[in-house]
Amino acid sequence: MSIQDDTHQKILDAAKRRFMHYGYTKTTMAELAVDCDMSPGNLYRYFAGKLDIAEAICREASTQTAEDLGRVLTTPNRTASQRLHDFLFMDLRETFHKLEEDPKIVEMAQIVTSERPEFHNEGLKREREVLARIVELGNLSGEFNAPDPEFAAEMIQAATLKFSYPQLFTRLPLPKLERELEGVYQILVAGLRAGCACIDPEKQAVMA
Repeated sequence: MSIQDDTHQKILDAAKRRFMHYGYTKTTMAELAVDCDMSPGNLYRYFAGKLDIAEAICREASTQTAEDLGRVLTTPNRTASQRLHDFLFMDLRETFHKLEEDPKIVEMAQIVTSERPEFHNEGLKREREVLARIVELGNLSGEFNAPDPEFAAEMIQAATLKFSYPQLFTRLPLPKLERELEGVYQILVAGLRAGCACIDPEKQAVMA
């Protein structure tokens, strides 16, 4: 790791600690500079503002989550339905526990999502790629009948978004969220197997 990369990570680590303790809105760039043993001017050389630091922290976490979820593709002896179940429930449980352990993260995540929607869309795209691959595997094995895996992945994501960022949408406890997700999962799998609504209506309109 270069000196610049090392300093970059040092700033992110210091910001995580301060955001977790005091919250995003109560933290200033001047305080972060003190935590990093540097001047505010030097801190601004690495990040244009506090929001950029928060986005970098969220991006780091989002990338790690996508990598973790991607492992469901290589787990041996799992059907496509089981891989989809693993993906959805891993996403729910890991995110729920992270946000529950660090409630001030919810505040930061809400601000970053609101102020930088393009960042949020990047994370959703990474997860859709894994979902599309699961659907493709189901098609290949004959388990699913989804002629447009990318569209199916987009609709799975739309139907389960509440469970990807649970504390941003609800204060339900984990067992109740798991009960809801199990029901949604059963409907999704039934649709994938039957080929119901698995073709993008916009594409159909173009082809008509």
